[in-house]
Amino acid sequence: MVEQSSRFLYHRHVGEPRWLNEDERRTWIGWVFATRLFWEEIERDLQQDADMPFGYYDILVMLSETPGRRLRMSELAECTQSSRSRLSHAVNRLEALGWVHREACAEDRRGQVAVLTDAGFAALAAAAPHHVESVRTHLFDVLTAEQLRDLDGITEALLDHLLPLVAARGDGRSEHFARARRRHAGSPEPGRDGRIEH
Repeated sequence: MVEQSSRFLYHRHVGEPRWLNEDERRTWIGWVFATRLFWEEIERDLQQDADMPFGYYDILVMLSETPGRRLRMSELAECTQSSRSRLSHAVNRLEALGWVHREACAEDRRGQVAVLTDAGFAALAAAAPHHVESVRTHLFDVLTAEQLRDLDGITEALLDHLLPLVAARGDGRSEHFARARRRHAGSPEPGRDGRIEH
């Protein structure tokens, strides 16, 4: 993956490449494979239990957590890390299912707003228990309390590094993630405060 035979170097690097040593290589490759396999299981479980891909679930969650259960399509694309064309295709499918509908944006008639319907919220509420059980099975049940604390510290360190880079590019995801971190910090009973589990 990241080795001396690679012909492609990180474009900001100057000087001699800082190749990974054996321990770093093992950590990097293990992390890549583990995260890929984890998301494969999450996706497979959600498809099997709720008959929807995680991409659709993600859209429904984002809409459910906003006032009026609505977001501009451009904001929704940023929140779900989707291209606008990919999001439009997904929303077309969700509209066909009756879970989302689109309206013209009041502030900009050229823009569109995606709105979560009651049927869409009901579908999300039905899928959430299966999804959170999948997350518990493949993540929380596998790690000890100490490992989970370590993982929390690792993800916070990565976000502290990555979010400013995202913000510097003018990407609205940094603001969304910052709001999500504040909202979820210190929640006494996740899933019991009216929110749907992500």
